Parts: sequence; C-alpha cells; structure tokens
Amino acid sequence: MRCVVSATEARIRFGELMRQAVEGQEPIIVERGGKSHVVVLSVAEYERLLKGQRQQEDWKELVDQARAQIRAELGDRELPPSREILQQIREERDAQLLALH
Repeated sequence: MRCVVSATEARIRFGELMRQAVEGQEPIIVERGGKSHVVVLSVAEYERLLKGQRQQEDWKELVDQARAQIRAELGDRELPPSREILQQIREERDAQLLALH
C-alpha cells in the first residue's frame, strides 16, 4: 500500500518512517501543501534503482555503438528495409537447415 505523509508528520515521525522504509521495503512519499515533494526509501531500494538506471544507460550506449558501427560499415549506402534483412536471414537459415539433412 502506498504510504503518503505530510512534511510535518514526516518531521515528527522521521525515525519511524526510516524503519518503515527499511523493514517494509516500501517508499514513503512526503507531501508539502498537498503536493509530493520527496520520497524516503531504503538504501537497498535506492541502490537497486541506481543499478537499473546504470543497466539502462549501458544498454543505450551499446545501441549507440552498434548504430555507429553500422553507419561506418554502410558508408553512403542506405540500410535495407528490415523486412528484406529478415527475409535474407530466414533464407540463409533455411539453406543451412536443408544442408544438415
């Protein structure tokens, strides 16, 4: 269940909210004037979020590197439509499978 507290309540019960964030492994949203301002969460959850962000950044970097490599290999030529590439891959696969029999 989502836990939302006011800034005043968070100030008064901060130790309890810290324990709740760690033991319950659920973030606590702190509001001021009816608007969400900050989140209290455990270090374990924070590190999990950072790890996910790093993995996403790593993935984006790999995609960018692959795109750059493809552009370098193609030079001025355009990349064929994906449908043609898939068709060629399927034909090569089918030929390999037939060669095995």
